[in-house]
Amino acid sequence: MHRVGSATTISNPFPKQGVASIPRHLAIGDIHGCYNALRALLTLVEPGADDVIITLGDYVGKGPDTRAVIDELLRLDRAHRLIPLCGNHELLMLEARLNKEAYHRWIRSGGDATLRSYAGAEDAPDSLCPVIPEAHWHFLEHRLLSFHETDSHFFVHAGVRPDLSLPEQSKFMLYHKKFVDPPPHASGKIMVCGHTPQKSGLPASNGHAICLDTLYSGHGWLSCLHVESGIFYQANQAGQTRRLRLANIGF
Repeated sequence: MHRVGSATTISNPFPKQGVASIPRHLAIGDIHGCYNALRALLTLVEPGADDVIITLGDYVGKGPDTRAVIDELLRLDRAHRLIPLCGNHELLMLEARLNKEAYHRWIRSGGDATLRSYAGAEDAPDSLCPVIPEAHWHFLEHRLLSFHETDSHFFVHAGVRPDLSLPEQSKFMLYHKKFVDPPPHASGKIMVCGHTPQKSGLPASNGHAICLDTLYSGHGWLSCLHVESGIFYQANQAGQTRRLRLANIGF
């Protein structure tokens, strides 16, 4: 596997609003409660009503404003064609309601920051239910998908076994498999995933698989791949943005 190591800033190839165009597929990497980066990215990308927005999971935990991130996803779900995938951090959050052991496991994995975003307190409360709106629980429990695929690409949070179809994948592969030079999938489609942090702030690719988890500990860049063009759009928590054409993506 090679990591994309060079980038060139380019002009915006997106059509102006109001101009008829083919709907775009826009894949967004792990957000982790970083609302400022998400808003800056959406402002840069300007998704239209017909564009398909595929979010790759891990909306919660670590970052300072999970509540605002989920509110924004609910807004996108009403106004756009949103395909929200489930990540391992959403699974941890849902499991935290089951027992104390699961709750403390979630807290150690960034759940404390999530609760502070809802409670507005320095210390996380002992219970999730009073501070998290029912609409947010419903979104996390009933709206999130395990995978999505198009004619040329498929989208998962973490990874897949190359010899199995997407419905046959295990929970471990879909939500926990690390991105370490994954082999081509039997479908011949390009995999787009998140989950494995790229400390460089740039996506990683080996030609048939792309990892978009680039907002490393909130200090990197949140990435959006415009699938049809192979162009990446990025924003950070400071509100800075950039448009990049990256070498060796493998389209």
